[in-house]
Amino acid sequence: MSNIKIIHRLLLSLVLVCVLPVLAQAQELIAGQSFGDDNEITVTFARPVDKAAVEEVGNYAVYEEPDPDIRLAVQSVSLADDGLTASVRFAEPLNTTQPHVVIINNIEPAGAAKFKVSKSYFGYLLSILISALLINNFVFTKYLGLCVFFGTSKRKDTAKGMGFTFTLVMVVSAIMSWFFYQYVLKPFDLNFLQIVIFIGLVSLTVQAVDTVLRKVNPALFNSFGVYLVLVIANCVIIAVPLILADNEYNFLETFMLSLGAGGGFLLALYLMSSVRERMEFANVPKTFKGVPIAFIVAGQFALAFLGFSGLSLF
Repeated sequence: MSNIKIIHRLLLSLVLVCVLPVLAQAQELIAGQSFGDDNEITVTFARPVDKAAVEEVGNYAVYEEPDPDIRLAVQSVSLADDGLTASVRFAEPLNTTQPHVVIINNIEPAGAAKFKVSKSYFGYLLSILISALLINNFVFTKYLGLCVFFGTSKRKDTAKGMGFTFTLVMVVSAIMSWFFYQYVLKPFDLNFLQIVIFIGLVSLTVQAVDTVLRKVNPALFNSFGVYLVLVIANCVIIAVPLILADNEYNFLETFMLSLGAGGGFLLALYLMSSVRERMEFANVPKTFKGVPIAFIVAGQFALAFLGFSGLSLF
């Protein structure tokens, strides 16, 4: 038996000696990889490679890491004149939120190369934050929360106070909603109670903020009036828990989404209040004074924010 074990170890050592140099060559062949356009992966080789082999579509096998059995259709491959950069294009847009595994066969001298393409997770978190803050601002692009928006944007002091209060409520309620969704609703198959549970958690948070603010800053509390209570039914503060549940966000992604949504609401309030304070000294026709001119200004802000649509930073 000892002789058989020795033979097995010798064979294993021989296989490793033969295979490891090939794997090392395959690893050293790829100098870089990244997502390009919606349907593109860019591969950078460490040294010039054979153009015909690289541009042969049949040499590629690409799939999302969670679904290795579903191969993505490679439409075309083009190698740059320097022989180092290849652009792999696909028939359909890629789901860049998932890491992709790329296998290239018949690449001399390595024979084959296997590598993973994924976005930076930190960049992904920042993209969630910036998207909720600017690109998909809930007020100017989705037109949610307009009641509180128009009611508390007459003065900058009130707008800033409501913006910070709303952000606090947004973050706390979203985190509580995430915990309830992950550890109560999903395990016990109670997803049909999402809206009821989320509204209850928001009401609890708003009541806590109401009590604290009444004691700490009565002047700011009185300036909010009925609009602080209306935060409970604010469309934005209900939309965020539904989005995080639908997209299966983890804790960090939930925090970034809620912080971006609250910050976007604060930004919208501050911009609107700054303009409305100046409009009090402007020569506005009587028929447009008050809410009508506020709607016109909000529409102009919405047109300006459309310029962020389609923006991708990471």
